[in-house]
Order: sequence, then C-alpha cells, then structure tokens
Amino acid sequence: MKHMKNISIVLIMMLLLSAFMVPTKGANDGYKIGDVVSDFKLKNIDGNMVSLADYKEAKGFIITFTCNTCPYAVMYEDRLIALDKTYAPKGYPVIAIMPNNTSLSPGDSFEAMNERAKTKGFTFPYLIDKEQTVYSKFGAKRTPHMFVLQKTDKGNVVKYIGAIDDNYKDASAVNTKYVENAVNALLNGKEVEQKETKAIGCTIKA
Repeated sequence: MKHMKNISIVLIMMLLLSAFMVPTKGANDGYKIGDVVSDFKLKNIDGNMVSLADYKEAKGFIITFTCNTCPYAVMYEDRLIALDKTYAPKGYPVIAIMPNNTSLSPGDSFEAMNERAKTKGFTFPYLIDKEQTVYSKFGAKRTPHMFVLQKTDKGNVVKYIGAIDDNYKDASAVNTKYVENAVNALLNGKEVEQKETKAIGCTIKA
C-alpha cells in the first residue's frame, strides 16, 4: 500500500509540474519579433542554392512566403517587384519562398515557379521550400506572409511580421505600407512602429 501511495504522489507531482511548465518553442510556433533567424539553404529557380549568408553586403532582408496559385499572392506580385527594385540597392533585397506541398498544389511545382518568374520578370530569388521546413520555422501561415529582418551582430533579427500593406485588392488605394514603413525606419536607424499585422492570403498547403 505504501508503495502504491508513493507512486500516486509521484504521478500527482508530475501532473502538477506539467500543468505549470512553460511550453518550449516548437517549429510551428515560429519566430517572434526580436528573434534571431537561423540561416537556410533552398533551391532557386535557376538551380542554385541560396542562403542569407550569400548576401554579404545586405543590411537585412524582405522575406516573403508566396506562391503561383493563391489569388492574394498574385495580386501582390507587382508590389514585391517594386519593393525589390526600391530596397535591394539600399541593402534590403526581397527573397521569395514557395512553401506549398506541390503534390497538393501542382500549380506551384518547380517548373511552374520558373514559368511564373519569367512571365512576371521577378527580380529576386524564388526559392522552393521542398521539405517545408523553412516556412514552419518562420511560422508563416499564409501566402503572402512577410518577414522583415535586420542584420545585426547577433544575426538576422525579426523586425516586422505580417502583411505587405493594408489593401490587397488595389495598390493605388493603399493607406499604410507596412513593409515599406518598417524598412524605411530601419534604414533611418529608428524603431519599427507597427511591428506586426495580420497576414491576408491563402493558407499554406502542407
């Protein structure tokens, strides 16, 4: 009986401990503002492997998780090209990552990515997250989903997460350009005022 009682006490203590333990950050939790991003190496449409470390002169990055098939992502393509043309020369290049499972979304195949990039004239790398490990590390949920990173002594730090701007339907009707505002603040040595917004788009096909 005493042995059984001891086991019961141990079980109760374990249950109490598990109830009060703070869960450790898992892959699906994703990065938060202020987190340092782990580098990755993904295949670009030109067949070359691309990582953040390749950009020796970069001051930071505009990371977008996007795809060919989501209407929201398609509506933002021209704005992504414009962001890259404006900010890549200033040290903040766009890096696009396609996170969808191509078995579930054949229109996002590597070949289709190539065609789309050529048709639109993408000026930035368009990488495939074939193993779907990078998007889950970032915690991306939608296409498009934006992450602005700043290169520091600690590494590439997350400074903004969310949408590109506040009007996916009409670029001419945008009131607030979240990504532009974030990058401009960083370029001017200031704190990003609006650090997070809700990403609007299609769910990632996993």
